[in-house]
Amino acid sequence: MSSSYGTLFRVTTWGESHGPAIGVVVDGCPAGIEIDLKEIQSDLDLRRPGKSLLTTLRNESDQVEFLSGVFEGRTTGTPISMIIRNEDQRSHDYGNIAQLYRPGHADLAYDLKYGFRDYRGGGRSSARETATRVAAGSIARMILRQFCGTEIVAYLTHVDGITPAPSDPLSVTRDALRDLAVRCPDPATAEAISAAVLEARSSQNSLGGVIQLVVTQPPVAVGEPVFDRVEAELAKAMLSIPASKGFEIGEGFGAAAMRGSEHNDQIIYENGRFGTRTNHAGGSYGGITIGEPILCKIAFKPTATISQEQKTVDRSGVETTITAKGRHDPCVAMRAPVIVESMAALVLVDLYLRHRARQF
Repeated sequence: MSSSYGTLFRVTTWGESHGPAIGVVVDGCPAGIEIDLKEIQSDLDLRRPGKSLLTTLRNESDQVEFLSGVFEGRTTGTPISMIIRNEDQRSHDYGNIAQLYRPGHADLAYDLKYGFRDYRGGGRSSARETATRVAAGSIARMILRQFCGTEIVAYLTHVDGITPAPSDPLSVTRDALRDLAVRCPDPATAEAISAAVLEARSSQNSLGGVIQLVVTQPPVAVGEPVFDRVEAELAKAMLSIPASKGFEIGEGFGAAAMRGSEHNDQIIYENGRFGTRTNHAGGSYGGITIGEPILCKIAFKPTATISQEQKTVDRSGVETTITAKGRHDPCVAMRAPVIVESMAALVLVDLYLRHRARQF
């Protein structure tokens, strides 16, 4: 299984949803980076379940524990190992599906690939694993901020067909979103999303959503043509998040309906630096950043686990029905913004270190 990402800044996650713990090893982190443990925990709290009826009621504290690689608040240059213990598993909720395939889940795919699967909450395919990415992504974010002044923010824009009023993505800050139950900058939209999610929960159904990613002051000249273009790496990272189903950068699919005269960003030189008048490209040219904000959108499908009875088959191919038990998010996109931010940070810090490595 591919559980590692990165070339120079390499992250390896481990653990299962219903095992004793999950964790991550970060290798290649430069020495001397100031690490704010409170900030890492704060990011984990943004993803943490069990905080309201809008998310799964599985109650995990997600307290991160450093095992190596950090001393007196700074990285030592050696592998950083972090562990998050699972505290609220209810594996018995999954006993009835050991021989059944849940619609929308990876159960069948894992059986076809490995001939065996951990049916307790999906094992490695569970979004529980993403807590480790958030912990590693927080460190990557600190490096980017200290060396490049980079800021990364992601927020909900669409859920259940609810579309917010047009706004400037560059005006949205993490601080403004941090204490919101629904991570959406528009209060009216957030209220509508909350109502839709609660309705989906009460009707034993689920919803999907779209997340906007905004990276300001990204590292300049990162991205490795031709196969490791910055948008290619971002797309791979975002689509590795469980339940993600779509990725676009800049105008995305909308660019197909534009003319070249509309889409081309005028190049300018102001205040001693090159830039563009518009940003239809979303911050990437030829797969390389030039310092303009990176703007992406990521689509998430409705949570696969719903409490309605559904038709399926068992491992012998016999038709039957299944009614899911357990505690699940009515809208997985609700907790995904910080995961999106973390994956963006992991991509950009690795590309940044790769670019720096070739400098004399």
